[in-house]
Amino acid sequence: MSSVVETVTEMVTPILDEQNFELVEVEFTKEGKNWFLRVFIDKEGGIDIDECVYVSEKLSEKLDAADPDPIPQAYFLEVSSPGAERPLKKEADYEKALGDYVHVSLYQPVDGEKQYEGFLQSFDAEQLTLKIRIKTREKELTIERKNIAKARLAIQF
Repeated sequence: MSSVVETVTEMVTPILDEQNFELVEVEFTKEGKNWFLRVFIDKEGGIDIDECVYVSEKLSEKLDAADPDPIPQAYFLEVSSPGAERPLKKEADYEKALGDYVHVSLYQPVDGEKQYEGFLQSFDAEQLTLKIRIKTREKELTIERKNIAKARLAIQF
């Protein structure tokens, strides 16, 4: 984890705790010539725009007051909801996603594929099990957690 991500996580956590919001993820990334600091937040029932604005203003105040400046280069601050395709990072994310439709990207292919979508049936520290559909047949697929590059909720079409 980069030092910017760690610093921002430490700074935003008390703001979120006082509002009973959850920190989903902090990203600090360069896109083209611009840097973006993205803070994804959530709460039971979902987060609204006014709550994002509140957190953005409070975090911006803290970042501006910090000495030395934790982010010396120019950047854009974005505070938002993780959206319908929320990433699955923590154990609690997987717990909430049990029974839900998820998308999993892999480092190494399993049965010749590096991406799967299906219903999360179970998980533990070592692996997770998805119920996937191949044409008209349903199948349970077990994937080693160490092989998962990214996992997120997905919208089923």
